[in-house]
Amino acid sequence: MSAITAFFARWRVRLGYPLVIVVLFFARPTPRSILAGALVGAIGLWLRAFAAGYLHKQEVLTVTGPYAYTRNPLYLGSAILTIGAGVAARSWISVLVLFVYFALFYSVVMRREEKELHLRHGAAFEEYARAVPLFIPRLTAAKLAGDSAGSFSFALYKKNHEWQAAAGFLFLLFVLQLLWLLRRLH
Repeated sequence: MSAITAFFARWRVRLGYPLVIVVLFFARPTPRSILAGALVGAIGLWLRAFAAGYLHKQEVLTVTGPYAYTRNPLYLGSAILTIGAGVAARSWISVLVLFVYFALFYSVVMRREEKELHLRHGAAFEEYARAVPLFIPRLTAAKLAGDSAGSFSFALYKKNHEWQAAAGFLFLLFVLQLLWLLRRLH
């Protein structure tokens, strides 16, 4: 793994925290934008939760559930969640900052993970990668030879700590609501 790839993988979450400060600085939320952003974000949270309930990190190649449509349903959910945050913030600068961050960091991270999966799972991953797109989902589920009909597991959802994404997004919406109230008072 190159030094740049390692940097993006290691720092993608940590650099998100100062990014939030920039997004909040430029944010001009209203109750309507916060509600609209919350609704969009809820779709992203649902997709992330659904994907986390199938994901056996570092154990098996997950190819069922949302992974039969896209190889990166967690990141697709994150992209939708990012759009929700931008809508809630109601600022083109905030949207641009979020978009650049997501596109830059997650494109590198997805490619790094692809290499790791290929090394770990070889031909099975190659078959999967041929059948299922990297990010934009297929319209129908891919049928792969030898895939087990895995089902959603709440235990996996908890094990993958997916509740943290929901908590973080709710906290962001709360802060945006406070910003709106403070600006209204001035």
